[in-house]
Amino acid sequence: MDIAKTNQAIINQIKNIIEQARQNVSLAINRELLYSYWQIGKLIADSERSTGVDDISARSFILELSKDLTTELGKGFSRSNLFNMRSFYLNFPDVQTLSGQLSWSHYCELLSISDKNKRSFYEKETQNSKWSVRELKRQISTSLYERLLLSDGESNKETVLSLAQEGIEISNPTDIIKDPYVFEFLNIPENKPMKEDDLRKTLVLHIEKFLLELGRGFHFVGTEQRVTLNNTHRYVDMVFYNKILRAYILIELKTVKFMPEAVGQLNAYLNYYSAEVNDETDNPPIGIILCTDKDSIDAEYALGGLSNNIFASRYVYYIPNKNELITQVEAVLKDWHEQENQE
Repeated sequence: MDIAKTNQAIINQIKNIIEQARQNVSLAINRELLYSYWQIGKLIADSERSTGVDDISARSFILELSKDLTTELGKGFSRSNLFNMRSFYLNFPDVQTLSGQLSWSHYCELLSISDKNKRSFYEKETQNSKWSVRELKRQISTSLYERLLLSDGESNKETVLSLAQEGIEISNPTDIIKDPYVFEFLNIPENKPMKEDDLRKTLVLHIEKFLLELGRGFHFVGTEQRVTLNNTHRYVDMVFYNKILRAYILIELKTVKFMPEAVGQLNAYLNYYSAEVNDETDNPPIGIILCTDKDSIDAEYALGGLSNNIFASRYVYYIPNKNELITQVEAVLKDWHEQENQE
């Protein structure tokens, strides 16, 4: 008997047991902390209601309460934290809906979002994608919710409700597409010209952040992946695999406006992957052309009627103007509200 091998197997199992126990303890502590803060928020809100405290006098009330609690219990009861606890209870009145997977810091970030559907989306997607607080902040600041609502050119009631209730449901290729993609993490000035090679290399240097922007389920395969057609070698800019869709994702980078001829080249790559690279369990590959701008008419005619899934999306080097995106979403939602009322 190989004693060393047997001992190592036992050690690995013990490590797994200890790690799982630590995670369980951490989750239990987090759940109790959230429940405690929820109860404190309820006490504050109930006290305000019973004593007739309005929003203006609530500030003085919570300030005095903060001072007293800090004297009695120490740190953790600043005025801002007590306001957050109060808001926590008011915005999540059913304690059973709280997720023990999210920390208090996650919830404090979510409480900064006034729109219920938007807040619910970020809450669900934080759970689904296991975002850290930093990643959640980044997705909020880059207006992920608004970009997803506008990615297919319009927003509708079903999309809003689906995002709010489920987060991003990835069941078909269109679910992974955003427009625009935001590369603010590259720190490239908006109007600085850049070659495709340089853009590709820079994205690889920031691959973890690029994967976060691409979304859930993406795994990096490589750059300049060779495709040989009629003894001629060509190269796909970037290749990923999405484990949820079970499909290769081929990305072509363009540092210019969308050109219809790029579609033919990418279509050939997809056919090659379908015939030569895909396993039996893989779904058809998906192509994405990332460009600096696109004309909707050009894209519609160039991409229409293809048997392969090819999409064209813009990318930007800066965080989009959130107010403009929100205005666009509100305008579209207003349209379907008016249509709904007329029916």
